Amino acid sequence: MAGVATIILAAGKGTRMKSRLPKVLHRVCGKPMVDHVLDAAAALGAERQVVVIGYGGEEVKTVLGERCMYAWQTEQLGTGHAVLQAEKLFLDYEGTVMVLCGDTPLLTIELLENLISEHRKSKNTATILTAFMADPTGYGRIIRSTEGFVHKIVEQKDADVEELTVREINTGIYCFESTELFPALYRVTANNVQGEYYLTDVIGLLVQDGKQVGAYMSTDATQTMGVNSRTQLAEAEVILRDRIRLSWMEAGVTLMDPASIYIDRDVSIEQDTVIYPQTWLEGKTVIGRDCVIGPQVHIADSSVGENVHLFFAHVKESCIGNNVNVGPFVNLRPGTQLADNVRVGNFVEVKNSQVGIGSKLPHLSYIGDTTIGSHVNIGSGTITVNYDGKHKNRTIIEDDAFIGCNSNLVAPVTIGHGAYVAAGSTITKNVPPAALGVARARQSNIEGWTQRNKGDNE
Repeated sequence: MAGVATIILAAGKGTRMKSRLPKVLHRVCGKPMVDHVLDAAAALGAERQVVVIGYGGEEVKTVLGERCMYAWQTEQLGTGHAVLQAEKLFLDYEGTVMVLCGDTPLLTIELLENLISEHRKSKNTATILTAFMADPTGYGRIIRSTEGFVHKIVEQKDADVEELTVREINTGIYCFESTELFPALYRVTANNVQGEYYLTDVIGLLVQDGKQVGAYMSTDATQTMGVNSRTQLAEAEVILRDRIRLSWMEAGVTLMDPASIYIDRDVSIEQDTVIYPQTWLEGKTVIGRDCVIGPQVHIADSSVGENVHLFFAHVKESCIGNNVNVGPFVNLRPGTQLADNVRVGNFVEVKNSQVGIGSKLPHLSYIGDTTIGSHVNIGSGTITVNYDGKHKNRTIIEDDAFIGCNSNLVAPVTIGHGAYVAAGSTITKNVPPAALGVARARQSNIEGWTQRNKGDNE
């Protein structure tokens, strides 16, 4: 949106969180709280985004990267002081500045659009985002003039009996005209019990100067909820997960038991996919059309094609093609790539491996650091022996090969095109194309052994 910039306050430690992690980096639905706020600001089309950092600032910068600019608040001297630290990044800016809180992960783009629309329509110098609270205890009250503009913000400890009946509260989110904001901040004093510079004092100064200050009331107070404790973090998680589940059901995804299904904010799911209970979809996971996911599936940062059936499986940082069947009791570890029409059966683990079109890993196998071609059959109990104690080595199994049950493939080794490995073999040398690899001790039968040794056991 042209003419809008954002300042996100993210410098606080968050002592009530009882954590070494900066408060704004605690996660809600798979993303740090401040990341949710930054996403909302980006969706708004802000021309520039500044995050004010302090406690754990380097950690915050590592998480957010180059998506925004940064201003440092090295001393925690209040919200007004925090905004003032960003002034040097706005010396050439004459538009609207929206001040947001980095601990409000439930903000929506629609709410921010409505706030800026009200600000511009009413031609306000400042506009406060407010909310109606059935129990406003602890919040600053919005006192309006007879014309409906903001007259002042009264903190609960300073409110009289009549003011305490007001249920419209200050959310701590504002729009200011930048040409008025920063000069007013220099006039704010720290003459209060906390010895801090409060951003709310700017509102009083603007009203005192005869500037027009308005308010936009959110119809849903939960959207402005700030998170200051683990309890509030859990509350925010529940609210946002409900939103996410509802949005996917409205988009054509079937959730068999919504309350037991957990979907992170950045997950993408195509229509006509069915998700069964006890399923977690995390990170930047992408699920294609017509899939059946679950029950008891955990997928993180992976892509899943169309018409895939995954059940009782763990999948992390993997890529699954179309028409693939995985489960039960399968572990796909990072770097796994399954091509179309692959079957991975019960009690199979695959790591950092590529499996070609139509290949089958039916059961009881470990496949690590392996390239498997197309239409390969991996017999039960096959192990790729990829680690020699110092290095991970690679196994190559070419198209149309057949690996017999209970085989060990000691890497580095190649099984050629169309080759067979006999059951029970430990393969340490390459098997040429179309050859049969046999590597096991010759069987010997000792006749009459049982009768001769029976007496010794009695």
